[in-house]
Amino acid sequence: MKKTTLHLIIILALCEVTFRPALGAPLNELSVRQKSAGWVMLFDGKTSKGWRNFKKPTFPEKGWLIENGILKHVAKGGGGDLMSETAYDNFDLEWEWMVPAGANNGIKYLITEKRSSVIGHEYQMIDDTTAPHAKHTTGAFYDVLPPTKEKQSKPVGQWNHSRVLIQDNHVEHWLNGTKILTYELGSEEVLKAVQNSKFKSVEGFGKKLRGHIILTEHQDEASYRNIKIRPLP
Repeated sequence: MKKTTLHLIIILALCEVTFRPALGAPLNELSVRQKSAGWVMLFDGKTSKGWRNFKKPTFPEKGWLIENGILKHVAKGGGGDLMSETAYDNFDLEWEWMVPAGANNGIKYLITEKRSSVIGHEYQMIDDTTAPHAKHTTGAFYDVLPPTKEKQSKPVGQWNHSRVLIQDNHVEHWLNGTKILTYELGSEEVLKAVQNSKFKSVEGFGKKLRGHIILTEHQDEASYRNIKIRPLP
Protein backbone atom coordinates (compact mmCIF):
# COMPACT_ATOMS: atom_id res chain seq x y z
CA MET A 1 0.00 0.00 0.00
CA LYS A 2 1.37 3.42 -0.93
CA LYS A 3 2.39 5.69 1.93
CA THR A 4 0.09 8.53 0.78
CA THR A 5 -2.88 6.16 0.60
CA LEU A 6 -2.19 4.82 4.10
CA HIS A 7 -1.86 8.39 5.39
CA LEU A 8 -5.27 9.30 3.94
CA ILE A 9 -6.93 6.22 5.45
CA ILE A 10 -5.54 7.03 8.90
CA ILE A 11 -6.75 10.65 8.70
CA LEU A 12 -10.25 9.66 7.62
CA ALA A 13 -10.49 6.98 10.30
CA LEU A 14 -9.44 9.39 13.04
CA CYS A 15 -11.93 11.99 11.83
CA GLU A 16 -14.77 9.46 11.81
CA VAL A 17 -14.09 7.97 15.23
CA THR A 18 -12.93 11.00 17.18
CA PHE A 19 -15.16 13.84 16.09
CA ARG A 20 -18.70 12.57 16.19
CA PRO A 21 -20.98 15.19 17.82
CA ALA A 22 -21.33 14.71 21.55
CA LEU A 23 -24.84 14.59 22.96
CA GLY A 24 -25.49 17.44 25.36
CA ALA A 25 -22.25 19.25 24.46
CA PRO A 26 -22.26 23.05 24.94
CA LEU A 27 -23.33 24.99 21.85
CA ASN A 28 -20.63 26.54 19.67
CA GLU A 29 -17.78 25.36 21.88
CA LEU A 30 -14.91 22.95 21.30
CA SER A 31 -13.69 20.33 23.74
CA VAL A 32 -10.05 20.24 24.79
CA ARG A 33 -9.62 17.16 22.63
CA GLN A 34 -11.05 18.91 19.56
CA LYS A 35 -8.88 21.97 20.08
CA SER A 36 -5.75 19.84 20.35
CA ALA A 37 -6.75 18.08 17.12
CA GLY A 38 -6.88 21.39 15.27
CA TRP A 39 -10.60 22.16 15.16
CA VAL A 40 -11.70 25.82 15.16
CA MET A 41 -15.18 27.32 15.48
CA LEU A 42 -16.41 29.22 12.43
CA PHE A 43 -19.28 30.68 14.48
CA ASP A 44 -18.78 31.63 18.12
CA GLY A 45 -22.50 31.79 18.88
CA LYS A 46 -22.44 35.48 19.78
CA THR A 47 -20.89 37.57 17.00
CA SER A 48 -20.43 37.70 13.24
CA LYS A 49 -16.67 37.33 13.60
CA GLY A 50 -15.16 35.43 10.67
CA TRP A 51 -18.01 36.07 8.22
CA ARG A 52 -18.71 38.68 5.55
CA ASN A 53 -20.63 39.13 2.31
CA PHE A 54 -19.23 37.78 -0.95
CA LYS A 55 -16.90 40.43 -2.42
CA LYS A 56 -17.66 42.81 0.44
CA PRO A 57 -15.63 43.50 3.61
CA THR A 58 -18.58 43.60 6.01
CA PHE A 59 -21.32 41.44 7.51
CA PRO A 60 -24.75 42.06 5.89
CA GLU A 61 -26.90 44.75 7.47
CA LYS A 62 -30.11 42.76 7.06
CA GLY A 63 -31.42 39.25 6.66
CA TRP A 64 -29.13 37.50 9.15
CA LEU A 65 -29.66 37.33 12.92
CA ILE A 66 -27.65 35.95 15.82
CA GLU A 67 -29.76 34.94 18.81
CA ASN A 68 -29.60 32.25 21.49
CA GLY A 69 -26.44 30.78 20.00
CA ILE A 70 -28.00 30.39 16.55
CA LEU A 71 -27.05 32.05 13.26
CA LYS A 72 -30.29 32.45 11.32
CA HIS A 73 -31.34 33.73 7.94
CA VAL A 74 -34.78 35.31 8.05
CA ALA A 75 -37.24 34.23 5.34
CA LYS A 76 -37.28 36.81 2.53
CA GLY A 77 -34.90 38.90 4.61
CA GLY A 78 -32.31 39.36 1.86
CA GLY A 79 -28.81 40.30 2.92
CA GLY A 80 -26.91 38.08 0.51
CA ASP A 81 -24.73 35.04 1.07
CA LEU A 82 -22.38 34.75 4.07
CA MET A 83 -18.78 33.86 3.25
CA SER A 84 -16.02 32.71 5.58
CA GLU A 85 -13.19 35.22 5.72
CA THR A 86 -10.70 32.36 5.48
CA ALA A 87 -10.19 30.18 2.40
CA TYR A 88 -9.43 26.47 2.79
CA ASP A 89 -7.74 23.71 0.82
CA ASN A 90 -8.13 20.36 2.61
CA PHE A 91 -10.59 20.38 5.51
CA ASP A 92 -13.19 18.62 7.63
CA LEU A 93 -16.28 20.83 8.05
CA GLU A 94 -19.16 20.07 10.42
CA TRP A 95 -22.33 21.99 11.23
CA GLU A 96 -25.88 21.62 12.50
CA TRP A 97 -28.82 23.06 10.60
CA MET A 98 -32.59 23.28 10.58
CA VAL A 99 -35.11 24.50 8.00
CA PRO A 100 -38.91 24.84 8.14
CA ALA A 101 -41.41 23.11 5.86
CA GLY A 102 -40.88 23.88 2.19
CA ALA A 103 -37.50 25.56 2.72
CA ASN A 104 -34.48 25.17 0.46
CA ASN A 105 -30.91 26.11 1.33
CA GLY A 106 -27.35 24.83 1.32
CA ILE A 107 -23.71 25.27 2.23
CA LYS A 108 -21.27 25.91 -0.59
CA TYR A 109 -17.55 25.21 -0.64
CA LEU A 110 -14.62 25.75 -3.03
CA ILE A 111 -15.84 29.33 -3.53
CA THR A 112 -13.49 31.80 -5.21
CA GLU A 113 -14.04 35.53 -5.58
CA LYS A 114 -12.33 35.34 -8.96
CA ARG A 115 -15.72 34.28 -10.30
CA SER A 116 -18.37 36.93 -10.86
CA SER A 117 -20.93 35.26 -8.59
CA VAL A 118 -21.18 32.77 -5.73
CA ILE A 119 -20.66 29.59 -7.76
CA GLY A 120 -19.23 26.49 -6.13
CA HIS A 121 -19.98 23.01 -4.96
CA GLU A 122 -23.07 22.93 -2.75
CA TYR A 123 -24.20 20.53 -0.04
CA GLN A 124 -27.97 20.68 -0.47
CA MET A 125 -30.18 21.30 2.58
CA ILE A 126 -33.89 21.08 1.82
CA ASP A 127 -37.30 19.86 2.91
CA ASP A 128 -37.04 16.65 0.90
CA THR A 129 -40.79 16.46 0.38
CA THR A 130 -40.39 19.43 -1.98
CA ALA A 131 -37.16 18.32 -3.74
CA PRO A 132 -37.71 18.13 -7.53
CA HIS A 133 -35.38 15.15 -8.04
CA ALA A 134 -32.47 13.21 -6.50
CA LYS A 135 -29.76 15.71 -7.45
CA HIS A 136 -31.56 18.32 -5.35
CA THR A 137 -32.23 16.27 -2.20
CA THR A 138 -30.56 16.79 1.17
CA GLY A 139 -26.87 15.87 1.06
CA ALA A 140 -26.61 15.95 -2.72
CA PHE A 141 -23.79 17.68 -4.58
CA TYR A 142 -26.39 20.13 -5.82
CA ASP A 143 -27.49 19.58 -9.43
CA VAL A 144 -24.45 17.35 -10.08
CA LEU A 145 -24.50 14.12 -8.02
CA PRO A 146 -27.29 12.62 -5.88
CA PRO A 147 -26.64 10.85 -2.58
CA THR A 148 -25.63 7.24 -3.17
CA LYS A 149 -26.88 5.90 0.16
CA GLU A 150 -30.22 6.16 1.90
CA LYS A 151 -30.40 9.41 3.82
CA GLN A 152 -31.11 9.73 7.53
CA SER A 153 -32.79 13.14 7.46
CA LYS A 154 -34.50 14.42 10.58
CA PRO A 155 -38.12 15.60 10.26
CA VAL A 156 -38.61 19.24 9.29
CA GLY A 157 -38.10 21.48 12.30
CA GLN A 158 -35.45 19.26 13.91
CA TRP A 159 -31.68 19.75 13.89
CA ASN A 160 -29.57 17.80 11.39
CA HIS A 161 -25.82 17.26 11.62
CA SER A 162 -23.87 17.50 8.37
CA ARG A 163 -20.27 17.16 7.34
CA VAL A 164 -18.11 17.79 4.27
CA LEU A 165 -14.61 16.36 4.15
CA ILE A 166 -12.04 17.17 1.46
CA GLN A 167 -8.62 15.54 1.37
CA ASP A 168 -6.70 16.16 -1.85
CA ASN A 169 -9.31 15.30 -4.55
CA HIS A 170 -11.39 13.08 -2.28
CA VAL A 171 -14.75 14.52 -1.10
CA GLU A 172 -17.31 13.09 1.32
CA HIS A 173 -20.81 14.26 2.26
CA TRP A 174 -22.20 13.03 5.60
CA LEU A 175 -25.66 13.37 7.16
CA ASN A 176 -26.45 12.52 10.79
CA GLY A 177 -23.50 10.14 11.11
CA THR A 178 -23.95 8.38 7.75
CA LYS A 179 -21.67 8.88 4.75
CA ILE A 180 -24.12 9.39 1.89
CA LEU A 181 -21.92 10.56 -1.00
CA THR A 182 -18.30 10.18 -2.07
CA TYR A 183 -16.68 11.63 -5.18
CA GLU A 184 -13.30 12.56 -6.63
CA LEU A 185 -12.63 16.09 -7.83
CA GLY A 186 -11.54 16.19 -11.46
CA SER A 187 -12.62 12.61 -12.08
CA GLU A 188 -14.30 11.51 -15.31
CA GLU A 189 -17.50 10.80 -13.37
CA VAL A 190 -17.67 14.29 -11.88
CA LEU A 191 -16.74 16.19 -15.03
CA LYS A 192 -19.32 14.24 -17.03
CA ALA A 193 -21.97 14.99 -14.40
CA VAL A 194 -21.03 18.68 -14.48
CA GLN A 195 -21.68 18.72 -18.22
CA ASN A 196 -25.22 17.54 -17.48
CA SER A 197 -25.77 20.30 -14.90
CA LYS A 198 -26.36 24.05 -14.87
CA PHE A 199 -22.62 24.51 -14.22
CA LYS A 200 -21.38 23.10 -17.53
CA SER A 201 -20.15 26.49 -18.76
CA VAL A 202 -18.32 27.40 -15.52
CA GLU A 203 -14.57 27.13 -16.09
CA GLY A 204 -12.86 24.73 -13.69
CA PHE A 205 -16.08 23.61 -12.00
CA GLY A 206 -15.67 20.11 -10.56
CA LYS A 207 -11.93 20.47 -10.06
CA LYS A 208 -9.93 21.18 -6.92
CA LEU A 209 -9.26 24.73 -5.81
CA ARG A 210 -8.66 26.60 -2.59
CA GLY A 211 -11.85 28.36 -1.59
CA HIS A 212 -14.20 29.83 0.99
CA ILE A 213 -17.25 28.40 2.77
CA ILE A 214 -20.65 29.95 1.97
CA LEU A 215 -23.92 29.95 3.88
CA THR A 216 -26.43 30.62 1.12
CA GLU A 217 -29.13 33.27 1.22
CA HIS A 218 -31.94 31.50 -0.62
CA GLN A 219 -34.87 33.66 0.55
CA ASP A 220 -36.00 30.82 2.86
CA GLU A 221 -35.42 30.56 6.60
CA ALA A 222 -32.38 28.55 7.69
CA SER A 223 -30.76 28.15 11.12
CA TYR A 224 -27.16 27.16 11.89
CA ARG A 225 -25.15 26.29 14.99
CA ASN A 226 -21.96 24.43 15.95
CA ILE A 227 -20.18 25.34 12.70
CA LYS A 228 -16.60 24.14 13.00
CA ILE A 229 -13.74 23.24 10.69
CA ARG A 230 -10.49 21.34 10.93
CA PRO A 231 -7.89 22.21 8.28
CA LEU A 232 -6.17 19.06 7.03
CA PRO A 233 -2.64 18.61 5.66
